[in-house]
Amino acid sequence: MKNIILLITDTFRYDNLGARATRCVRTPELDAFAAQRATEIEGFYTGSFPTIPHRTDVATGRLGWPHYPWQPIDLSGRNHIARGLARDGYATQLLCDCPHLFNARFNQGFQAAYQHRGQEGDRHLLHLNDDITEVMPAAKTRATPSFQGRTLADMHRWINRYASREDETFCAKTAATAVQWLEENHLAAPFFLWVDFFDPHEPWDPPEYLVRKYDPDYDGEPMLHCNYGPATDYSPEELNNLWAHYAAETELVDRHLGRILQKIDDLALWDDSIVVVTSDHGTSLGEHNRTGKSNICDYDERYWPIYPEVGHVPFLIAGGDVPRGISLDMLAQPVDIQPTLSDLAGIELDPPEAFDGRSFATALLESRPDHRDLAVTGTFVRPGDEGRLPAKCVTPWVTDGRWGLAPVGAAGTPELYDIVADPFAENDVAAANADVVRGLCEGLAAHLGEHNAPDELIDSLNGEP
Repeated sequence: MKNIILLITDTFRYDNLGARATRCVRTPELDAFAAQRATEIEGFYTGSFPTIPHRTDVATGRLGWPHYPWQPIDLSGRNHIARGLARDGYATQLLCDCPHLFNARFNQGFQAAYQHRGQEGDRHLLHLNDDITEVMPAAKTRATPSFQGRTLADMHRWINRYASREDETFCAKTAATAVQWLEENHLAAPFFLWVDFFDPHEPWDPPEYLVRKYDPDYDGEPMLHCNYGPATDYSPEELNNLWAHYAAETELVDRHLGRILQKIDDLALWDDSIVVVTSDHGTSLGEHNRTGKSNICDYDERYWPIYPEVGHVPFLIAGGDVPRGISLDMLAQPVDIQPTLSDLAGIELDPPEAFDGRSFATALLESRPDHRDLAVTGTFVRPGDEGRLPAKCVTPWVTDGRWGLAPVGAAGTPELYDIVADPFAENDVAAANADVVRGLCEGLAAHLGEHNAPDELIDSLNGEP
């Protein structure tokens, strides 16, 4: 049995890696990992969106979004990856700074679990003698949640005592804990280590000297947190500075993931381990005139489809017999992770509830891009009285690798994109390709039917104007 090391980040866009983005983010560690050690799955899309629904898909191997919302994992079914591996003799450890995993009771399935507190305004230790400073204009960021009249960005910076050094960042602390754990436990095979970075999720507060590498001439107030609304609320300079903060935090995450990968190398664990690096979703940074991943803006009436800058995520896997330096143009999703790891690690998991996901281990080992015909991303929602999805909600995305469909686009009508030629889904070609829209809608209906989704949900996503 091989060790399993699962490294999950939050809000890490697929196009951060390599030379895919129009604005370059420096990710030398993961670029080198992909080129020298890993197989990269190019068509990996999140399934249930966002944070906890995604991780529930990973941990249970079952698709959640058509059936239940963000909720504690034990309410979503009886599967838990750590419990299953423990029954097969694994030592199991969760290390995280994601503030939601303990609240969603993921930790209860592990033999040991540790959390660095304070992300995203997580108020673990008040220090009310110190004023809460406004760190960015309230009009430029999300209005809720708030604390004592201050925004989430203000609260986050205050609760963390205005950290300004790299070693004070969460990704540095979480990576250091993971390195320590590996050094102290690498002989206790087999083990399952889940390391969960909340970064580069907002607030984006890396040291400002790193932000200046991306935006050296900006002299306005720092843009630390998106507004989850129209990008036109920002000036072009402010929007670029918002991206620069995200880019700098992403670079930090890459650097500290590299610390963990280096320690795996130091301890000569590659032959006896399967290592995955992935993320739950990305974020909009001006694309489609929006910032963030969902619409919580009072005056933005649009639906928010899960466009590629949000739903398309990196997936790198290495170790054991996994081919090195390979790129596979293959569709896969989070529910596939657990059955794939089971095959690659040489174990036969017997979950209480059958996996919805399918193993792509054989395709991976043979470098043969043959797995899913469709990838579907969605979030829990129910149609209203007229059979339509509620206004402003997040809406699904469907892709066959060539085409990408938002069956309920920003204006409520279908949108279609040729994502090979148009990877950021900027040019809607639905009007000229009605047959493609119809075929993808039929594929979506079949997918949802296979997963026993409610009929009213399937009907609301039929792609009709």
